[in-house]
Amino acid sequence: MEIFETKKLLSARINELKYSSLQVGLVPTMGALHRGHLSLIHRAFEENDYVVVSIFVNPTQFDNAEDLKKYPRTLERDLELLKVFEDKIIVYTPSAEDIYDENIQSENHEFDGLESEMEGANRPGHFDGVGTIVGKLFEIVNPNRAYFGEKDFQQLQIIRKMVEKKGFSVIIVGCPIFREENGLAMSSRNERLSEKAKNEAAFIHQTLLQAQENFERKSIDEIKTFVEKQFENHPSLTLEYFEIADEDTLQSAKTKQSGKKYRGFIVAHIENVRLIDNLAFV
Repeated sequence: MEIFETKKLLSARINELKYSSLQVGLVPTMGALHRGHLSLIHRAFEENDYVVVSIFVNPTQFDNAEDLKKYPRTLERDLELLKVFEDKIIVYTPSAEDIYDENIQSENHEFDGLESEMEGANRPGHFDGVGTIVGKLFEIVNPNRAYFGEKDFQQLQIIRKMVEKKGFSVIIVGCPIFREENGLAMSSRNERLSEKAKNEAAFIHQTLLQAQENFERKSIDEIKTFVEKQFENHPSLTLEYFEIADEDTLQSAKTKQSGKKYRGFIVAHIENVRLIDNLAFV
């Protein structure tokens, strides 16, 4: 395992690999690695000679300073987990000053309206921060492929749009959500939950599955009302929003139209931790 703290040294190493015509994959993370991250890395190794894993808690994508402060940072444990990949994994652990060149702020991005829906509406500036950091990583690593989990499906679509608009020569690979045995979507934020809360949070996925089951025979309004009532009756979980949206535009759907793909998106809170999940509705 090779570890780099500066983009200058990392870029030099990547150039060596590219000169030898080796394929490089990128798995961007904010650390606190779990089996979901490891599944992305395994997928990346199936399709590339080397894999770069970035571990960086990006300050510009947090609209809540307290959330940034509480975000789990477990670098030593993360590096232990990555040792299993041996000599063909490269880890990038920059400081904010290194990756941002001392100017730690977001660039303004437009993603054809994708950034204004759901998470964008609820977390102003979030996707400017995401677009900025992912764009910088693409420039530094110049990967052949980059891997993102579908848990952050809106982010995945926005990154695909950014690649299209900016002409990055990278293939974006979306990977299925990796779940706990009880169905809870794996997330670094789960580290902040008690065992009791982790068990109760399985209700999020269970409710999504029920909504998915009802999608064919009930209207969108009926399904949204059902989900809202489910959470009203749950003592520990608070629903922030539930939307059924067009997968391509991410716009909230009012009625179902043939030929379109839909997905249910949900955000809920438990023990002051914000959890997200989604599921394809067919």
